[in-house]
Amino acid sequence: MKVRAIAALVAAFCALATAARADEQPTYAGPLTPAESQFVQSVQRDLAARFRRVSDAEKAGYIRYTGVDDTGAISYANRQWASDPTHPSQLWYDTSGNLLGADFSVLRPNQEPRPHLWGINPGRWYEFNGHVHYVTKDPQTGSMAYDQWAWNADFANAGGNVSNPSPETLAKMHAVPSANYIATIFEFPTIWDLIVWVKPHPAGPFHW
Repeated sequence: MKVRAIAALVAAFCALATAARADEQPTYAGPLTPAESQFVQSVQRDLAARFRRVSDAEKAGYIRYTGVDDTGAISYANRQWASDPTHPSQLWYDTSGNLLGADFSVLRPNQEPRPHLWGINPGRWYEFNGHVHYVTKDPQTGSMAYDQWAWNADFANAGGNVSNPSPETLAKMHAVPSANYIATIFEFPTIWDLIVWVKPHPAGPFHW
């Protein structure tokens, strides 16, 4: 996920959102420790071997849910939000289908503190609050629209089941003309998220 696309959207609404909906940014951006360098190198080798092309991600069950963000990344999610070092929750690709990086996530249902995992400084993790993500496809033109979402609370208040979201709820919310516009819909739960570039990045492997 790559999550930058959604972060931009969330930031745009933060001024109107309640404090409880505010995402948390990283608190540490220092140089990599030996343990962090080892983790990054292991991830880079592994993902470059298994998911070099976007078709590899799609075969493994990752689905596209964003457009191209301002780093040139398009994000694909496997909708499994409890990652380990070999199973990222998201992979991101450039417009030519080449792997750029990944997101690793840890569920945060009860305000759990920043993760202490894999030798990574806890301050490097982002936090994203729960929302329902969806992709639309115009039934007449076939045009796809990405980067669309609704807060979990708003979706639930409209009578929706956040854990098994229905296109009909979005139609009820007037987010789409009708349910048959929905090509993809899923919950993006509240998580801690770690960004790791596979392609070398000038700002470092944990930075947008």
